[in-house]
Amino acid sequence: MIRSIQTLLVPIPTIRAHKLACTVMNEQTLVLVHIKTEDGYEGWGEATTIGGLNYAEESPHSIKTNIDTYFTPLLLKEAPASTAKAMQLLNKQISGNRFAKCAIETALLDIEGKRLGIPVSELLGGRVRDELGVAWTLASGNTKKDIAEAKLMIEQKKHQIFKLKIGSNPIDQDLAHVLAIKQALPNCRITVDVNQAWTELEAMKGIKCLQDGLIDLIEQPITMRNKAGLKRLKEHFDVAIMADEIVQDPQNAFHLAAEHCADVFAVKINQAGGLKAGCLIGQMAHLAGIDLYGGTMLEGPIGTAASAHVFSTFPSLNFDTELFGPLLLTDDILVRPLDYQNFNLTVPTGAGLGIEVDQDKVYHYAKKIHALG
Repeated sequence: MIRSIQTLLVPIPTIRAHKLACTVMNEQTLVLVHIKTEDGYEGWGEATTIGGLNYAEESPHSIKTNIDTYFTPLLLKEAPASTAKAMQLLNKQISGNRFAKCAIETALLDIEGKRLGIPVSELLGGRVRDELGVAWTLASGNTKKDIAEAKLMIEQKKHQIFKLKIGSNPIDQDLAHVLAIKQALPNCRITVDVNQAWTELEAMKGIKCLQDGLIDLIEQPITMRNKAGLKRLKEHFDVAIMADEIVQDPQNAFHLAAEHCADVFAVKINQAGGLKAGCLIGQMAHLAGIDLYGGTMLEGPIGTAASAHVFSTFPSLNFDTELFGPLLLTDDILVRPLDYQNFNLTVPTGAGLGIEVDQDKVYHYAKKIHALG
């Protein structure tokens, strides 16, 4: 039985400004959930989002408020006997709040894995890979800085896949930025993320230019509300078109897969509503012949470890992952950082999430935001 649930806001500065079409980030506020059970186990989950309410309808503060006000009293009162029953209860009694539900499920699966002495990946069907290729996002907004940053990553054997964030500048300026970087990195796979910023007409122009420039993958070029438009773009171009923000819960993903609205799905456990939901989306995409990409909400190491366990179970992962979130932060909240080397992230092998949280550091950061509030 659950003894306590604590939700913490943990603000950590980023190593540089991270520019998206919808916002510029200089700090990431991790939303951490710490669950303790009556039999002495502890589990950690994370519900981190991007840029407050700039990106999604849940923000760090709303996630914490809703978990403290609604989730925690319900779970303590009903005392569900398993992770599955807890999530069934939450999905029945609480509408939406996918990020918050993901954090709770992550912490409960962490506990379940520790109790059984097995990694979370084995609770999700079993891993088929022990390492995940990791893309690095170039988002300084400056072409020369991005090229220098990418070359350093290659030299250090950290990353050889790169993602470019565009959409906040005039389209011709963004296209020139992307093509200059591709020319400087001819042997690297390049993904362009427009973050829904283009109209469908702009996307027709932009994608043609990017396809001619040998870009490998175009992510969510138009608004997620234009499902038919995304399908039209997918059918018009040879370059792979990836659905991101439009891929939400499994039911939504089912319809996208059935209608073949994209070549690739970006799967994000927080956006999906949990680890099991993320696995279900991955299985549906695979069955529909849609390729997979392991996405991120720029989570810290807890959410990244949880995502790694999910992505390790995917039957195929042809476009690798974007699990670089912890590397964007100026500090690490684990006793032993996640293992990034030789262009890959090693999926943790210990029981549960396979990580040890530095609780002193977590509570130190949490107290700082509490003092400011």
